[in-house]
Amino acid sequence: MPLPIAPNIRVILIGTTHPGNIGSAARAMKVMGLSRLVLVSPKHFPSGEATALASNADDILKNAEVVETFDQAIAGCGLVLGTTAHARSLPWPTLDLKGAASKAVAEVATHEIALVFGREKTGLHNEEVERCHYIVTIPTSEEYTSLNLAQAVQLMMYEMRLHALEAMNTPSLSERAPSDWQPEPPERMEVFFTRLEKALLHVGFLNPAQPKRLMQRIRRLFLRARPDENELNILNGIASALLEATPKSAKGRSEEPAPEPMKKEIH
Repeated sequence: MPLPIAPNIRVILIGTTHPGNIGSAARAMKVMGLSRLVLVSPKHFPSGEATALASNADDILKNAEVVETFDQAIAGCGLVLGTTAHARSLPWPTLDLKGAASKAVAEVATHEIALVFGREKTGLHNEEVERCHYIVTIPTSEEYTSLNLAQAVQLMMYEMRLHALEAMNTPSLSERAPSDWQPEPPERMEVFFTRLEKALLHVGFLNPAQPKRLMQRIRRLFLRARPDENELNILNGIASALLEATPKSAKGRSEEPAPEPMKKEIH
């Protein structure tokens, strides 16, 4: 049975090299009642191997959206959940499978959700993780942590179905009053991050030689906050004010020597 939440859930596969994994992922989706598949720069697609392994889920492959970039894949999504098994030098907000499914189902009525799966060999790149609100981990044996892409999709789809069915059958979960909070989509956040970095460089807050490390932490902060439209407008206003500030006011940015402190006259 298809889930009512299915139209608002995107399953995104990035840079898939083996077409069989695309077909198996489509089958995992259909078995659990989800249908929206987005492929980012797949190496081989369409593919007979993908169709064969999809079994009776070839309709999902037929309707799959193929895009060139990750930004295109997540455009318009209010919540982006990226699955990864790799530890990051900068820890990112993390959920387990149950926590991710619960959060997605709780928000799916008000905005679209992206469930992101990385490349078979390298997973998600750092710049892709930095566009996710949360990363999702799957506990595996410490002796062998490798999980097939399609298997990871199957586990995530199973948890999504369990939580969606629970919400449908539990009035307190399925009849929640809609929230007036709508987080801004990734494309608007990226515009803000670009302007903010430029502004912080302008006023001398960021080191021009190494701005990225601190910007990673700033990104994490604002993605965790998930501002709505009014809040993001305020933040953009702050960035604009910083950009309009004269470079002289920036610490260490002016080529002119700093003026000497004014001496107080004694009468």
